[in-house]
This record gives sequence, C-alpha cells and structure tokens, in this order.
Amino acid sequence: MPRAVVLLSGGLDSTTTFAVAKEMGFAVFALSVDYGQRHRVELDRAATVAAALGAADHRTVRLDLRAIGGSALTTDLAVPKDRSPADMSRGVPVTYVPARNTILLGLALGYAEVVGAFDLFIGANVLDYSGYPDCRPEFLTAFEALANLATKAATEGGGRYRVHAPLLQSTKAEIIRAGVRLGVDYAPTLSCYDPDPAGRACGACDSCQLRRKGFAEAGVPDPTQYGASGSSVRG
Repeated sequence: MPRAVVLLSGGLDSTTTFAVAKEMGFAVFALSVDYGQRHRVELDRAATVAAALGAADHRTVRLDLRAIGGSALTTDLAVPKDRSPADMSRGVPVTYVPARNTILLGLALGYAEVVGAFDLFIGANVLDYSGYPDCRPEFLTAFEALANLATKAATEGGGRYRVHAPLLQSTKAEIIRAGVRLGVDYAPTLSCYDPDPAGRACGACDSCQLRRKGFAEAGVPDPTQYGASGSSVRG
C-alpha cells in the first residue's frame, strides 16, 4: 500500500482530507503541529481523529510560532467575531499565521522523506472566503516543485513528490457531504479559532460561521459543541 503524509489539525477540512486519502488507497501517516496556537485543544481532537480513521502513524511536531507572532492565533490579538460574509471576503484576516502552510508542508515533506512517502495531503481550501495566500493553487504547485528540488529522495532516489489538496475548490457543504459519504464522524472535530476552556466552539469566529453554514447547506445535523455564547449565535 502506498504511503501518504496527511497534515491533520483536527478540524473539519483536514479530517475529510484524511478520509479522502484513505479512499484513494493510501496508508496514512498523520502529522499534527503544535505551533503555539491559542486553540491548542485541536491537537487532542487530531489524536482522536487519527485513531478513529486508522492512521498508520500519528506524530505531533512542536515548534513555537509565538516567537515571531503576527497572528491572532499566536498572540493576544483579538480573534474577529460576528463578521459578515462581505467582511470575510476582504483581504487576508488577522488569523493568518505568517508562513504557516509553508512551514507545515516543510515538516510534512521531511516526515514523508523519512517514512518513504511521496504524496502529501493538505486540507487547503480557497472557497468560503478563506483569504489565505498560502491556500492558493499557485502556492501548492510551487511547493510541489520545491519538494522535488530540495530532497534526496527526489534528486537521488528517483521518486517524485505530489501535493494533494482534494478540497481546494469545494464548498464547506460539499466537503461535509463527502465526509459523510466516507463515514467521517465530525463530532470530535474542532474548527474554532477561539474555543472556551472546556474546548467548546465560540460559534462566532470566521471558522465557526463557515462551519455552521456548511452543515446547514449540506442538510447534515451540526454535531459541534458550542459554549454558552456560541449556542445563542447558533440559533
């Protein structure tokens, strides 16, 4: 069985990406990254997902991006709440973490070279107002070219790396429907940027709003656990 490294945050998109990689016939080596994110509880969810979906291996790499800051996810900047779709579609949000996907894919590439995998999967998505420059297809194509220039496995071993982003052009509703078809249980997943101390979603950050909208449009019951403030927003 061919091997693939899947970046697994414990959120909706990366969990669905894991399921897609398995459906494609890959043995999944899941990689999560503790980068100092304020929503660190997502790492616990990633471990649950990896076990439930049958990862061949699941590793967590620790590095501290709080040292460079620049994001509401790694500093004390406020996470935007209750933004309109129009606001979400304008510019790069403050929840963008500088160079995050470049760093995460670099770690995934290193892991892949060690375990003998040539396929990297990432849950990047350019629809639903994501706004992140490191989710664009041009970036993923450029990283794939870099991977095949910068590794011993590609330059001497004869292999060729491929970067897969199977959800890149999918709406949240389409992603959820695909996951349901593949038997994904979304209850353990967490998409929230600002969960409460109990790990419940806020219901109001951009990610929570897009997730709630996705479940509603997919016609699938939302299994997300919301905190007290989020339950009122949820309606």
